[in-house]
Amino acid sequence: MNKKIIFKYSGIIGISLMYTACIGPKAAQRQENKAVPSSYNNVKDSVNTAKNKWKDFFTDPYLTALIDTALNRNQELNIMLQEINIAKNEVRARKGAYLPFLGIGAGGGVDKVGRYTSQGANDANTEIMPGKNFPDPLGNFMFGANISWEVDIWQKLRNSKRSAAYKYLASIEGKNFMVTNLIAEIANSYYELVALDNQLDNLKKNIEIQQNALEIVKLEKSSAKVTELAVRKFEAEVLKNQSRQFYIAQQITVTENRINFLVGRFPQPVSRNSANFLNMIPDTVHSGIPSQLLANRPDIKQAEQQLTASRLDIKAARAEFFPSFMIRAAGGYQAFDPKYLIQTPQSLLFSLAGDLVAPLINRNAIKANYYSANARQVQAAFNYERKILNAYIEVTNQLSNISNLKKSYDLKSLQVQALTQSIDISTVLFKSARADYMEVLMTQRDALESKFELIETKKQQMNARVNIYQALGGGWK
Repeated sequence: MNKKIIFKYSGIIGISLMYTACIGPKAAQRQENKAVPSSYNNVKDSVNTAKNKWKDFFTDPYLTALIDTALNRNQELNIMLQEINIAKNEVRARKGAYLPFLGIGAGGGVDKVGRYTSQGANDANTEIMPGKNFPDPLGNFMFGANISWEVDIWQKLRNSKRSAAYKYLASIEGKNFMVTNLIAEIANSYYELVALDNQLDNLKKNIEIQQNALEIVKLEKSSAKVTELAVRKFEAEVLKNQSRQFYIAQQITVTENRINFLVGRFPQPVSRNSANFLNMIPDTVHSGIPSQLLANRPDIKQAEQQLTASRLDIKAARAEFFPSFMIRAAGGYQAFDPKYLIQTPQSLLFSLAGDLVAPLINRNAIKANYYSANARQVQAAFNYERKILNAYIEVTNQLSNISNLKKSYDLKSLQVQALTQSIDISTVLFKSARADYMEVLMTQRDALESKFELIETKKQQMNARVNIYQALGGGWK
């Protein structure tokens, strides 16, 4: 009766401890917010430029050739491709974790025990067959196979594998995001290079005008209409702009080499079409609706995949609190002499066992892993929301930028036109002594700076076109 009571209460205690072990702690999680405004600045247009392939969006053959080369040779992009392979291999490793493990092996050895020991005395008095005792020393030879399998009752291993799969998908989206950034960086650098060519060409033309003005001033001095001061002022202005040519030439070299680095090659001249840069008219960009960012922006899709993976990591971490069920089996042959090794059933051996083990005391490591998984899920949710917010703001900023740059460019064009005409007018007035040399000098200087600003504004217009395409999620398809 006492034994029954002991077994009864022992069973109750064991079940209670097992139940306690299976209860995991609770931790805060966060549900992400996917809400976005219904439109950009109350303009609803379902047409989205991001759906255009980059070869259709960029029509300059020199630029498309650079982008095509970069997509094949850029080192950073190729490094990212290897990260994708690493993530893919992680999926394979996690998949193998919940499948049975099979191993085979063979071994041999010799064992000598003391004669005056219980084992030695027993072996000496035991016959393996009539007239033959155990050999001394005793050999041991065996070969066989063993299997171990953790039965994934709580989906811990499968959730780990699914989490790795989502991280693999996130790495692909990370590569796509890098592609959009790479294309945008090359395009912006290309337009910067073309703009510098135009600034240098404009500077050379202005130097020619100033040299002609210098000759006029020299003639005016010879006729005592102006002093040596006027000659020196014009000469200094010519020298200043001649020096400025080398500054622009250095900027061209740096920009060319930036492009060469992006396309993965050593420094060399970059082929380009700099003619008619100021006559380029940026195409109309259709922004679509904000909800399309969720499907078009690779960084948002990457954050979404990472968020899904973090939720699966929580499930896998929580399953660590539950009992794990392991099945082990082995079979093979074992004998003290190789000639008896494959005799059946005398040398045959096998085993089969099952373990059900649950963590009971000192679960700090498991708890820490679980809390960390929850914290990473909260991080992933905030990161997902941040990506959406950032994408919407980027598009809004670029749409405003395109509109304002167009207005600015139109006004600067009129300014350049007016100042260009002023050069001729001031020169005529100077010859007729109705304007002094400083008015001519300042007019030439203002005209040069206004043309530089016009070229810079055109470059910003082209960059804004590239940036809105990038912000909408275009370029990776």
